[in-house]
Amino acid sequence: MKPFNTLDNFELKNKTVLLRVDFNLPLDKKTQQILDTTRIKLVLPTIKELQKHNAKTIILAHQGRQGSWDFIPLKQHAEALEKLLQKPVTFVYDIYGEHAQETIRTSNYGDIIMLDNVRKFTGETEKKPAAEHAKTPLIQNLAPLADLFINDAFAAAHRPQCSLIGFTELLPSCAGRLMEKELTTLQKAVTNPKKPSIYLFGGAKFSDTITTIERLLSNGIADTILLTGLPANAFLKAQGYQLGEINEKTLQQEGTSEQFQEIKKVYNKYKNHIILPNDFAIEQNQTRQNITLKQLPINQPLFDIGQQTINNYTNILNKAQTIFLSGPCGVFENQLFRKGTEEIFTHIAHLNTFSIVGGGHTVAAVEQLNLQTQFSHISTGGGSLEKFMMGEKLPVVEALKAAKHKHYPLTIKK
Repeated sequence: MKPFNTLDNFELKNKTVLLRVDFNLPLDKKTQQILDTTRIKLVLPTIKELQKHNAKTIILAHQGRQGSWDFIPLKQHAEALEKLLQKPVTFVYDIYGEHAQETIRTSNYGDIIMLDNVRKFTGETEKKPAAEHAKTPLIQNLAPLADLFINDAFAAAHRPQCSLIGFTELLPSCAGRLMEKELTTLQKAVTNPKKPSIYLFGGAKFSDTITTIERLLSNGIADTILLTGLPANAFLKAQGYQLGEINEKTLQQEGTSEQFQEIKKVYNKYKNHIILPNDFAIEQNQTRQNITLKQLPINQPLFDIGQQTINNYTNILNKAQTIFLSGPCGVFENQLFRKGTEEIFTHIAHLNTFSIVGGGHTVAAVEQLNLQTQFSHISTGGGSLEKFMMGEKLPVVEALKAAKHKHYPLTIKK
């Protein structure tokens, strides 16, 4: 018995459903075109099941955040969904206003409607309890038009935001098939992970990674942490390495002096469990060149891990029984610096071990390398996945649990 409702708990035939998904996709910074549709593909089982029951499906999603370069309308997301489903998807340049409401009212059962970027509503990203969010115009205008709220946005499950938890106060609510699969699979990995358990963190952010690493090691969930990308650079800087002006500037843009002090404390406490790169790849005369730690500082970007580090990490990974992978090892979008990501990811994919991949750019790299069928579980989550693996409660999941005991609608199956 799951602590939250699923689609199995409800009669879906000829119902109007609000479906919150996470279609926050990787975009090309120059063209703002979608680079990868994995997050859409993973929600298709839920949408197709609703279609099978002739439900009217209203989709809510976000892309980027106000002020960021990737904060765009969701028209091309609707077009991508339409192409994948091979069924019409009506896009509405509105979220909860008259246009959106009228489209929902006049649509037929079986129709699919995608509303515009929900983060255009300024109250969307405010962190409030579900009961407070339920009073907002977004929830008040849309909830009366629906029979059921389904949350399939596991990647955003760590955010107590309006469209993610507000509807659970007013509507019978359940997890979609993706949310259900994520929580069921990950619960097994957290409750009883096979040891040794190795976590690899990379990518272009490190601020949240500090707390994650500390908790994973202090709780005994992880045995070894391998670092690449900006997290590795941050830990090297905290140790006193001078990385060079360009690399130092990138780190300063991402983190604070207090964070670097925290990194230093975490590393000193767990230095036997945290492994850092000992060589890197840079660009020189349009070619890939390796440099070692001894050659730092260097006034060129560190674009990838080097061959010594690749060899060292693959040897360590050979001993793992559980592997968690979050973040590319370098600038994998550039063919010159795909090597670290390609070799590490491919090596993990071919190991006989339980492997979890998480995070939008990580999943995009897996897709580009055509390895998506060779990992035990590909998660849509980044921050939500890390918090779940640390044992933290996720606001979206808690809201769904509360909703199970709050609503006893006519649509629920006996």
